[in-house]
Amino acid sequence: MKHIIILGDGMADWAVPSLGNKTLLQYANTPYMDKLAQMGRTGMLKTVANGFHPGSEVANMSVMGYDLPLVYEGRGVLEAASIGVDLEPGDMAMRCNLICVEGDILKNHSAGHITTEEADQLIKYLDEKLGTDRIRFYTGVQYRHLLVIKGGDKRLACVPPHDVPLKPFRPNLVKALCPEAQETADLLNALILKSQELLATHPINQKRMVEGKDAANSIWPWSPGYRPQMEPLSQKYPSIHRGSVITAVDLIRGIGRYAGLRCIDVEGATGLYNTNYEGKAQAAIEALKTDDFVYLHIEASDEAGHEGDIDLKLKTIEYLDSRAVGPIYEEVKNWDEPVAIAVLPDHPTPCELRTHTAEPIPFLIYYPGIAPDSVQSYDEIACREGGYGTMEKDEFMNEFMNLH
Repeated sequence: MKHIIILGDGMADWAVPSLGNKTLLQYANTPYMDKLAQMGRTGMLKTVANGFHPGSEVANMSVMGYDLPLVYEGRGVLEAASIGVDLEPGDMAMRCNLICVEGDILKNHSAGHITTEEADQLIKYLDEKLGTDRIRFYTGVQYRHLLVIKGGDKRLACVPPHDVPLKPFRPNLVKALCPEAQETADLLNALILKSQELLATHPINQKRMVEGKDAANSIWPWSPGYRPQMEPLSQKYPSIHRGSVITAVDLIRGIGRYAGLRCIDVEGATGLYNTNYEGKAQAAIEALKTDDFVYLHIEASDEAGHEGDIDLKLKTIEYLDSRAVGPIYEEVKNWDEPVAIAVLPDHPTPCELRTHTAEPIPFLIYYPGIAPDSVQSYDEIACREGGYGTMEKDEFMNEFMNLH
């Protein structure tokens, strides 16, 4: 049996008054996910372990069955792996967002969804002006980049910028959690303020402002860590001889690399609502012809949740269903070798809150011959009554990968 996980990042949500107090998954037209829920089995999964921030790296590693207290080192190290930056002992890697600041207010975490081409020029400029033998900036994707500090102390309190939209940035600067980390915190805060001076007059930002776009006028480093000790999935799950990950997000690609999965790039995969759903679905189908395991990650719903855009998030959920889940199911349902399909988000990103929460998320598992439960639709409410109950830690992955 082959296995595919289709993950709609941030797809889960809260009840929305304007939608008749339904969640977006309840309200959206998702015939394929509902059909798979009817034919398969469902449940809830706690993807954020106690004491962990509900970040995408935490939740996706949890979905894959990793023991977070043993392996978690933040998202910067994962994105370093994704872009081919080898970390040496003592190297502290951090996610480095390009953000938009207006006055003292952190306007948004994405610099108005700056393009990778624009961001590359800004990151290279910062590396030229602020980089040293100890400090290096590396270009990632869109607003998501990498900062590496040799000898940095990761014992820091860093606020993810998507947690504080439209709030003053200064109270949320980096804080040391112990005296030994104060030098690192001071260095990072100095880099933030210096970046604002340098980026304010950069031609890229001058052009963006003329065009009515948000300026990428500050960096925001967060999620520090060192190289993680993650075993490949093939060691934990012997049925995985060859696996792959399909994503537009550096963070997930990095998790995939440490998990021993090959990374498949898809032209037009943007991480936004306009991503190439069909291309990603077709890439997953092609991968399943040679691989035992495919992790298909689609970011669009999460970004819509961060924007607080209910209509857009509804559209991304319906696109996931009609342009990814549907085509994959229709292709593999009659294969000689059966394919197990799991559909789930990694965490909720409620439009009302515009950031992640740690509530359990709904999941479904379907494969030919599975004994269905009584659930008739795929959503946060219905799946509470599912046959799997509420799972946590590696229980979901163990259940899914041990199907025969």
